[in-house]
Amino acid sequence: MKMNKLILSLIALAMASSVTSFAQSTIAHINTQELIEAMPEMQSARTEIEKLAKSYENDIQTMASELQNKVKVYDSEADSQTEDENRKRIEEVQGMEQSIRQFQGQAQQDIAQKENELLEPILKKAKDAVVKVAKALGYTYVLDTTPGSGVILADGKNLMADVKKELGF
Repeated sequence: MKMNKLILSLIALAMASSVTSFAQSTIAHINTQELIEAMPEMQSARTEIEKLAKSYENDIQTMASELQNKVKVYDSEADSQTEDENRKRIEEVQGMEQSIRQFQGQAQQDIAQKENELLEPILKKAKDAVVKVAKALGYTYVLDTTPGSGVILADGKNLMADVKKELGF
């Protein structure tokens, strides 16, 4: 009786270790954010985005300086102008402020679009490399350990159809 329990325990242990070994050999992980940050293409993309942002920042600063200068001039001349002229000047200043805000919004959109345009091929290259390496090493699943991410590659059996059948739909 004790011998049977011992044999059953050994068999169970052997099966558990082989299942664990199998699972470990088919699942891998990588931090894609760390990978992408280490890619040389990322540095050049970052440099290009910073250059574009600096260009927009300079334009906005120039526009803001022009506005400030105009406001100073208009403030100094306000007493010598008619009420109608002062009202026109206020409207002009308000229009300039609105133009600057619109330009800032457009600049942000352009920077975001350029960032997407530059990052898309980098992300694809990283994912393709992960999939290629994983498949070459025989992994069927690759989990992304970047916080908030998930599965990169899922070549293993998907149980969805079988589970739906079991549940009757």
